[in-house]
Amino acid sequence: MVIIADSGSTKTSWRLIKKTGPVVSLQTAGINPVFMENEAIVSLLKTELREAASDEDVREIHFYGAGIVDDEIKGRLSSCFNEVFPGCTVKACSDMLAAARALCGHAAGIACILGTGSNCCFYDGENIAHSAKAGGFILGDEASGAYLGKRLISDYIKGLLPADLESEFHSRYGLDYPAIVRKVYKEPLPSRFLASFSPFINEFKETPYMANLLKESFSAFISRNLHHFDTERYDVNFVGSIAYHYSEILKEAVISAGMKPGVILKEPIDGLVEYHKSL
Repeated sequence: MVIIADSGSTKTSWRLIKKTGPVVSLQTAGINPVFMENEAIVSLLKTELREAASDEDVREIHFYGAGIVDDEIKGRLSSCFNEVFPGCTVKACSDMLAAARALCGHAAGIACILGTGSNCCFYDGENIAHSAKAGGFILGDEASGAYLGKRLISDYIKGLLPADLESEFHSRYGLDYPAIVRKVYKEPLPSRFLASFSPFINEFKETPYMANLLKESFSAFISRNLHHFDTERYDVNFVGSIAYHYSEILKEAVISAGMKPGVILKEPIDGLVEYHKSL
């Protein structure tokens, strides 16, 4: 059996490719080795994954996720998986490489992530050849869920929202200024808090205010990140919830910048299955 995983801090999507039969889909809690100790990772694998993979020997595990930044973390993940599935070969790679392989397969191309965070790279058909620096939700992450939420919240606290949107936002969330400051500057995972307002933005995306917020945010991502790459030669491909839910506005922004929009996926996992099955 070959196991493929795409993981963030919140959830992990798994695909179990058996010798015969259909590919098995499974979702568990997220695995982020930056924030989780080995014991917690092993416990999650034993309780949420092992039973689903118990009818065949696990031969390979391809794990893509946030926080996989160096060999020490890759080694930790390998150790955790081998404790649960002894003797398996583990290959741990970044979420950016997951996006690139899902979007481009074995062809060279430009791959972008627009989810809770944002990032982009040029992919040579096998590995990342060059990438922009994401910067996180304070220094970068343009057009991400966190970035959109930050724009919305900033306008809300400064009284810049249109009156009808301000009233609706206040009645729905009941957030005052001290609560917002506390959640952004004192509580854990502020980027997730900011990104949690994406459904509100999506609900009112047809209003002039939201349409302008989205257009400006996508234009900022394009102008501040894609200049690194040969956009005359290659289409610009996207994966992530923000790219998927605002795909038409995103395509318009790409075309307005003189570039060609390519593939847009909600998540990379099924594209990763096709990539690995074709090896």
